Amino acid sequence: MANQATKSASAVAASAAPAKPTRRRQPKPSWIKIRPPAGEKYLEIKNMMKELNIATVCQEAQCPNIAECWSGGTATMMLMGEVCTRGCRFCDVKTGNPKGVLDENEPENVATAVSKMDLDYLVLTSVDRDDVEDEGSGHFAKTVRLLKEKRPDLIVEVLTPDFSGNPEFVHKLVDAKPDVFAHNIETVKRLTKTVRDPRAGYQQSLDVLKMVKDRDPTRYTKSSIMLGLGETADEIREALQDLIDVGCDVVTFGQYLQPQRRHLKVEKFYTPDEFKEWQAEAEAMGFLYVASGPLVRSSYRAGEFFMKGVIEKKRNVE
Repeated sequence: MANQATKSASAVAASAAPAKPTRRRQPKPSWIKIRPPAGEKYLEIKNMMKELNIATVCQEAQCPNIAECWSGGTATMMLMGEVCTRGCRFCDVKTGNPKGVLDENEPENVATAVSKMDLDYLVLTSVDRDDVEDEGSGHFAKTVRLLKEKRPDLIVEVLTPDFSGNPEFVHKLVDAKPDVFAHNIETVKRLTKTVRDPRAGYQQSLDVLKMVKDRDPTRYTKSSIMLGLGETADEIREALQDLIDVGCDVVTFGQYLQPQRRHLKVEKFYTPDEFKEWQAEAEAMGFLYVASGPLVRSSYRAGEFFMKGVIEKKRNVE
């Protein structure tokens, strides 16, 4: 009886205590519609990735375009494992300490997998690996070179970390001659410290893009901005001008979507018309190509299709 009384008293106290506030995610508007992945090509790529133990950012970052891209025979492969040494507040990729371990067979496995796939445009990305001596730039470069050896016709885009802004590491990857070198500033200057890991930096990311062009002006460069984190129109314009100033060829705009409750909340959902307006404004500033829409991401099939046409035309001239 004493135990029962104690339980009852505890229950009363619990019911009387104020409820803890919950961090509810803002409901998505009607134009944010994600098609579930399906189809023969999607399953083929998924099974091959699993068989060769290759990670894809499409899965790890819960990309909303995985169905469109994989069904169309395009995938973004993620190198150097699934654990990132940084912890950006927008990203759902696992964070921790991989303790310097790299899969030495990964570059060969990726090249082998791609040689068996009906792909003409491949995006390679990676987690940050601050725990590795060259931050993984050599591993990245080796993968690009092997891909080019096995598939000379393949267009390779790399979406890279900032390599701590080290020119030696950036040049190592540029010299492997990926067709497109992408590195994202992610957000506007004011919000960078809130959104990204403290080891990242707005100017550092701009410097990386400039290093690429300084090393090899024939490489196409690309960056991406997430909208919906509290940025102002003037700040977006400033970021676009900063990208133009470092010679960035391509920019993409996409809607930030909160992956989990622990991540930054969405401050605003931009409408499709607003994305069109930003596309028009960026195009008027002189970018070679602009992809802009609620579900557009750094690696986006429409953008890749455009770049494929540009690069193939250039190859034919050469």
